[in-house]
Parts: sequence; structure tokens; C-alpha cells
Amino acid sequence: MSSNGRVGTDVAPGERPSERPSESTPYVELDRAAWADLAETRKSPLTAEEISKLRGLGDELDMDEIEQVYLPLSRLLSLYVEAAGRLHRNQEDFLRKPQPRTPFVIGLAGSVAVGKSTTARVLQQLLAHWPEHPSVALVTTDGFLLPNATLAERGILTRKGFPESYDRKALLRFVVDIKSGRDDVEAPTYSHLTYDVLPDEKVVIRTPDIVIVEGLNVLQPAQVRADGRTGLAVSDFFDFTVYVDAATTDIRRWYVERFLRLRETAFQDPASYFARYAALTADEAVAEAERIWDTINGLNLTQNVLPTRSRATLVLRKDKDHSVRYVRLRKL
Repeated sequence: MSSNGRVGTDVAPGERPSERPSESTPYVELDRAAWADLAETRKSPLTAEEISKLRGLGDELDMDEIEQVYLPLSRLLSLYVEAAGRLHRNQEDFLRKPQPRTPFVIGLAGSVAVGKSTTARVLQQLLAHWPEHPSVALVTTDGFLLPNATLAERGILTRKGFPESYDRKALLRFVVDIKSGRDDVEAPTYSHLTYDVLPDEKVVIRTPDIVIVEGLNVLQPAQVRADGRTGLAVSDFFDFTVYVDAATTDIRRWYVERFLRLRETAFQDPASYFARYAALTADEAVAEAERIWDTINGLNLTQNVLPTRSRATLVLRKDKDHSVRYVRLRKL
């Protein structure tokens, strides 16, 4: 691939568009070096200590990744936000009626263990450094999972993370309220320690400039109702979408490696939902992690998450070491 980037068509899982012979494509694909050259500045506003705090378990996030990948992305997103502001003002002039500016909403999707939560946290911090939009909120869809008791009652506790395990009406209502310009919008919270929704705890989003909504299935299309009509999808209200991508074999390995780290850390807490895994031997832990991946997370990825990749505005494709190898952006 040349340093000026390549173009390609997203047509099949695991296939790079630049490998296709077709010259007609709705995407621009840039390798890491070409993408890094697009940054206005090469100096990260984040310190090494701040980057360390943003890094998720198992993610290999460093200063090079910030400066070469996420600084250009934050600049591109900032340009989109500025363009949306201009369009808002033009629409006000056209309607001859002042309208409140609603937050710019970014949807961020990807598999379990691919590093999407780290990406969301990094973008939140970087975008907040741009003076045009200092207030950036981050909401994960984990809080919109149905309570464990409800999942167990419906017989789908082992399908946690699948589309049917979420309170989709509540999630849609949340995004609609954000895009309606409501001053205060509440979102439920989730505990990764107890592996359940915290019913009495809410996070309040107060008139942010940007909202990042991160989750497995945020790019899912609208469902067809029983009467044959198609409803609204959460993604209908996104202004920009990002999909964090990697080879499925790599994501599976990262999941197992993360499971082993958790076995030595968070799982040691007696209050942890997964405390029972702390006593497993290393071999038993690997076998259990692989079983969970093959029967739950990997299945969800291939059936529900990966098919939404082509709906994203931008795809960050990771290499075996978690570093972003190339970026694919939909043309305007």
C-alpha cells in the first residue's frame, strides 16, 4: 500500500477492500503512516500517566498510538462537529426560527476484548481538548442491559451482550432525548464487579457538546416489528460512527489473555460475580475462557456485531499487537 493510501470495498468478513480488483468504492483506506501524516500536530495533549489510566486491560496503548492514530481521528471528528454547527446555523436561517443545538453523537462499536472501551475513553479525552467542544460525555450501553434476574427469567442469561439482552426501548429513548436537546438526560449504570445493572445509580448527561455511545450492538439496524413495520434504530440518531476491528482469531486470543489477567486481579475479589474462576489453574482458566468465547462472545461477534461493520463511517483495523494498522473512511 502506498503512503498516499488505498481505496477498497468492504464486501466480506476478514477481506481487506484493497485486495479486491474493483476500482469503484465508497471508501478511502489509509495505512497507518498516511493516516498519521494527517494530524495537524504530532504532540499529544495527554501525558504518559494519563494514557496509562485510559489503557484497558490487555490493550497496548502508548504515546505513538495516540499521536499517530487518535490525534488525526480527533481532528477529523472535530471537523465533523464544526460542520454540523454550520449546518445547524444554516437551518436556523432557513426556518427563520432559532432552534437549540443538539449534541453531536458518536456511536462506537466492536467486539468484546477488541479495545473499543479504551478507544472511547481516549476519544473522550482528546475531543475535550479541542476548544470548540470542551464538554464530551461517554455512555456505555452496558447500563442498558436487562438485569440478571430478568435475563435468567427469560432464559437468556448466557446470551448476555446479544441484542435481545438489552432494554432497547430505554436505549433508544435515551438517544432520542439527547438528540431532542433535553438539558438533563439520565442513563443507567453497570457494575463489572457484580456483573449486573445498578438499579439505584444513574449518570446524568447535562448539555454536552459531544456524546460518545459505546457498545457491542450500537450499529444494529432497526428491527422489523410483528406487524411488518420497521421501527427506529439507535444508530439512526448518530452523527458519526466508528467500528474497532481486528481478525477474529486475534480477538479470541486477546479475550483469553484478558481472562487470565482478571483471574489474577478482579476475580480475586470475593464480591466479584466471577470469583469462582479465581481458583482455576492456568490450564483450566484457558479452557474456560475459550469455552465462553466459542459459545457466547465469539458467536455474538459473528452473528450480530461483525455484520454491522460496513455500517460504520470509519473503521479502525487493528493488528496482532493491538496497534491500529489501517483506517477505512466512508467517502462523502
